[in-house]
Amino acid sequence: MSSLIDWILHLDTHLAALASSHAVLVYVVLFAVIFIETGVVILPFLPGDSLLFVAGAMAAQGTFGLPVLVPLLALAAILGDSMNFAIGGQLRARMLDKQRIRFIKPEHLERTHDFFDRHGRKTIVLARFVPVVRTFAPFVAALGHMAYKTFLAYNIAGGLLWVGALVGAGVAFGNLPWVSEHLTVVILGIVAVSLLPGLIGWLSGKKQGEASTSR
Repeated sequence: MSSLIDWILHLDTHLAALASSHAVLVYVVLFAVIFIETGVVILPFLPGDSLLFVAGAMAAQGTFGLPVLVPLLALAAILGDSMNFAIGGQLRARMLDKQRIRFIKPEHLERTHDFFDRHGRKTIVLARFVPVVRTFAPFVAALGHMAYKTFLAYNIAGGLLWVGALVGAGVAFGNLPWVSEHLTVVILGIVAVSLLPGLIGWLSGKKQGEASTSR
């Protein structure tokens, strides 16, 4: 866990070192992290938002080529969600039998169900910007019998918007002196902001639960 935290907090250093010696391999690593974070429901903690921001900042410095980076990472995000949806479809029958799926925390599924209740199909797009929910939204969509054609349209729109927004932010702000000198603080800020909607939702749900209990 400590090595993962170190990797997240020093993304720029790790990516720069990898890119200097293995230019092609770094694209493979970026693709893999985004694909796995969005496609594997047991790994919702990988650094998606901060990774995209740092990749954008490094692209502005000439380390990566934007015409390759953005389509590649958008494809990773779209394919990851599609695989996630397929996994949900395969496990639908087991969930209907009320059996607990191993390695998946029930509270993560409940949080995503609540997000769907509030936002409907737009969840597939909006959830891209909310860690954990981002990973579970396609899975829950499949469990809810959403048609794949409908899911795919929102999936493509969400993947393009998420990657474009975060990489674009990195390009726009990553080379500012203060940002480049305090990148660790910026990364922590991105993580904190991305977790904020989920925290607000959890506190709101807890407050409502306490209110209903006290009646």
